[in-house]
Amino acid sequence: MKVPLLITSSVIAYDVAVKLKDTNLRKIHALESIGKWLKLDPSLQIILCDGSNYNFAKDVEHHFPSANIECLYFDNDQVKVEKYGRGYGEGEIVKYAIIHSSHIKKIGAFAKCSSKLWVENFSECIKQWNGFILFSGFFENTYSLLKSSQLRNIDTRFYIINLAVYEHLFQNAHITMRSREGHGLEDSFYDIFMSKVHSACLLTIPPIIRGIGGGSGLYYRESYFKRLKNQLRLIILRRNSKLKHLFIKSSSI
Repeated sequence: MKVPLLITSSVIAYDVAVKLKDTNLRKIHALESIGKWLKLDPSLQIILCDGSNYNFAKDVEHHFPSANIECLYFDNDQVKVEKYGRGYGEGEIVKYAIIHSSHIKKIGAFAKCSSKLWVENFSECIKQWNGFILFSGFFENTYSLLKSSQLRNIDTRFYIINLAVYEHLFQNAHITMRSREGHGLEDSFYDIFMSKVHSACLLTIPPIIRGIGGGSGLYYRESYFKRLKNQLRLIILRRNSKLKHLFIKSSSI
């Protein structure tokens, strides 16, 4: 059975640091991303969960009447989101969704993507699904001859994960954020990954993420040259004796 997609949304930006604050634009871009996802896979089961208590049901019925979309909504802890940032709100949204989504409960796994974004090569990414975790990471010192390459943190914009694994390991990752010290949700995921996960779980291809970042208010743009550079980076990292155990095993590599 196909892994459903959880889209995390907050039409009202409780995080005062985000650049894209206009409520109508945030809604428009969230719907834009759904349209892009459905072009990639019209049969995709989507859970759209909004943490600012906005119900997308009427918008979805109007724009995507034949799509399989489950709309959930509730109100984030506004005080904590303002204090700790949108990563805290996202953690609450995922936690709410996995409790209330019938799609996620039925399948026992989900792909997660932040609203306003989509992954152009989703079909390639999902082919690597190992039934456990699929993350992509940010690395440093990839090309350095003097310093060893290291995984810096986990990209939480998009990942695929088993429900039981998420509940056991990552469900409360947002609570360990220390945003004032520069320790965000990506860092909390990294801490858990490095201390608790002992299987190869990193994607061997870079997810091609498109859309507009709510935090920056800018569209993600990736040139052909940059895409090749990212692919080369992963090839180098997968051959690194100290890092290759982190990547999933594939006969195609």
